[in-house]
Amino acid sequence: MGAGLTLPAEPSATVAEGLLVVLPPEDGAAREVSGDTLVAGVALLRRIALAGMRAGFSGIVVARPRPADSKLVAGTGATLLSSDVTLPVAAFSRIVLLPANVVPRPQSLRRLLEIPLEPDRLYVDPTVTVVDVKDASPVLRLASRCANVAELRAALRSALHTEEARLDVAAGVPLAGAADVPLAETWLLRGLIKPNEGFMSRHFERRLSLAVTRRLVRTRLTPNAMTLVSVAIGLAGAPFFLSSAPVFQVTGALLFLTHSILDGCDGELARLKFLESRGGAVLDFWGDNVVHGAVFTAIAVGWAVHAGALWPLALGALAVVSTGLVALTVWRRGLLAWTLDEHAPPRARLVAALVHRDFIYVILALAMFGKAGWFVVVTAVGAPLFFGVLAWVGRGRPTA
Repeated sequence: MGAGLTLPAEPSATVAEGLLVVLPPEDGAAREVSGDTLVAGVALLRRIALAGMRAGFSGIVVARPRPADSKLVAGTGATLLSSDVTLPVAAFSRIVLLPANVVPRPQSLRRLLEIPLEPDRLYVDPTVTVVDVKDASPVLRLASRCANVAELRAALRSALHTEEARLDVAAGVPLAGAADVPLAETWLLRGLIKPNEGFMSRHFERRLSLAVTRRLVRTRLTPNAMTLVSVAIGLAGAPFFLSSAPVFQVTGALLFLTHSILDGCDGELARLKFLESRGGAVLDFWGDNVVHGAVFTAIAVGWAVHAGALWPLALGALAVVSTGLVALTVWRRGLLAWTLDEHAPPRARLVAALVHRDFIYVILALAMFGKAGWFVVVTAVGAPLFFGVLAWVGRGRPTA
């Protein structure tokens, strides 16, 4: 066994081929918890398998499966470990052992694939065990025989003849009972906050959208349906800007803000329930920009009617066309995803600082005085300049 767990002496900086092995937890560690336990609307075992797939694991194995587990992992790429199952185990160099009562995030599992580790040494924290090996076959044979993750860890410790090392990357939140599910859901929800969000978005809008999403995950509402709801609310707010009366403009601004808050829920639902799709991304992005265009157009038309002049229409047209070009550039060059890449150059942070939607609060403040039209002036001047900035920042990037 020991001879089969050998790698070259140099630790790897990035491991592309990883195997996620899901095992029963230690005896008594999980009361009232099973693979069927719903966490944020998804059965726990299915959530683990989908998180592993999103994280980039080349193989996902469920050891000591129950008869019902085949249905839970259907379509996830996970394999139920049994005597008649064969895997290309030579392809795997990093094995992650995860107790079946741990709720993971994809990004946490991904981190476990990327950190450099010393070969043939167990790395352990309270929720996960990781080891780099040359041949995964002996580990899988042990996994099929061991009753839980604690037994397997003890067997590997004996076979490797090395001291365990502390792992500083927690994979997730362990569930000891049904009462722990809300805590795990809170942890998952916090992981949805993006690092490039504006101040108000992070500290106000995101708090509200996460609270709404927490309740929506228990329903059958789809992310695309949520997008359509938020777009409808945003479009409903646009006509209120045709008036110059503060009460109407504030009503429109509040509906616009409600649209912005709910617009976060569709992406949160998609990521929590692993329902991301390109079609959903298109609907979300362009639905949002249709609302922006409708609001800016209504503001310009209302201002033109109130002033009895045409020049506000020209400013509105410039604002709408410029923001449309900005949106098209951001979409075609994949700049939003680029701003989230930790390896992106510093100029990507400039885009992140400028594309957030805290401008809605400026509109709300101006609307209190019936002066929402002033924002069209700012946009008519600023959007073309921002378009130029994006052209410079995104230079050399291929079409996404």
